[in-house]
Amino acid sequence: MQRVFPPSDLCAKSLAQVEKLVRLPPFGITLLLVIASAMPLSGQSDIVPFSAFQSSDTNWENNLAFDPRGAFSPAAVASRSAVALRTAPPEAPHPLLSANFEEVCSETALCGGSLGTPQQVSSSDTRQAASETKSIPPDESVKASSGVIAQKNGRPDRNLEIYYRNRREFSLDVGWHPVNIPFIYDFAVGDGYNMTPLKYTLVPIIASLRWHVTNVGWRWIFRGNMDFTFSGSITAIPRGTETHYYSFDFGIRRNFVYRNWKVVPFFEQRGGAGIINAKEPLGLLFSQGQNLTFTYDLGVGARYNINPKCSFSAGMNYMHISNGYLSEPQFTNYGINVYGPMFGIDVRLGKPHHASQ
Repeated sequence: MQRVFPPSDLCAKSLAQVEKLVRLPPFGITLLLVIASAMPLSGQSDIVPFSAFQSSDTNWENNLAFDPRGAFSPAAVASRSAVALRTAPPEAPHPLLSANFEEVCSETALCGGSLGTPQQVSSSDTRQAASETKSIPPDESVKASSGVIAQKNGRPDRNLEIYYRNRREFSLDVGWHPVNIPFIYDFAVGDGYNMTPLKYTLVPIIASLRWHVTNVGWRWIFRGNMDFTFSGSITAIPRGTETHYYSFDFGIRRNFVYRNWKVVPFFEQRGGAGIINAKEPLGLLFSQGQNLTFTYDLGVGARYNINPKCSFSAGMNYMHISNGYLSEPQFTNYGINVYGPMFGIDVRLGKPHHASQ
């Protein structure tokens, strides 16, 4: 049976306890204050995992809930711990791991990838780089790359507006060939590079249609293009027994086109057939044996481009005329072999061509 003290006894006992506390030395009072101040901190820091209270024993949970300790009961501590876990800010990642992760995420974002969540990738540098990359339209990127190529290669090659496939030109060439030499291919026909005492001087006047059949190609000293030549020729003979020669020729020329050179070297050959007023049948020795003859030209020179439309050329040209032994054995095939300078002019036909840079 519990003993009940009257109020007067309770007050007397309380005063006695206070008197005892007052009589304690200062060290004892200080120790009591430290213990009293530490008791709430230990109760608050005693965090019990929330999962520990998720038990199937409902009676045990109920007993904890109605623990007379009140605020320091396990259920109350668990409740406060759950609230703290829900409201606490996310823990900052390790600095090294965070730096590496942001670097990978920024590279992935720039490349159009989807690594990580928006919160992980949304750094200020990554968003700025991604926005700048997405804001560049395709045309601007192409122009930028073209600008880099232009800076690397220098100024554009203007010769691409002159030497290109399907360019057509009118060409007029005039030569003066006073030097007589043996036939240059005598080794192929068995002759001994003999020359006759009869000397010739030929003045060929050749009108041509030039057709460029290729664009500029190949490399180094072989860089250039090809053109075909369809020509009609009138050749005056101021020195010799004959007086004139008419022919139709077909030729091919290789233009050695170097970047932005106004002077373009070339090598060409032409061949055809024609009519000459032969004099050997009339009894003139060392003249041509018949009217039907063949011609072969071999030339080298250089072409100077005044502008994309007009140019002129100069070089040396070898010219051969003979009947191909068709007049033998009745009349000997002596032939004519001369060379000298050749000058010409070329004019573009049709609209200008603008090379794509």
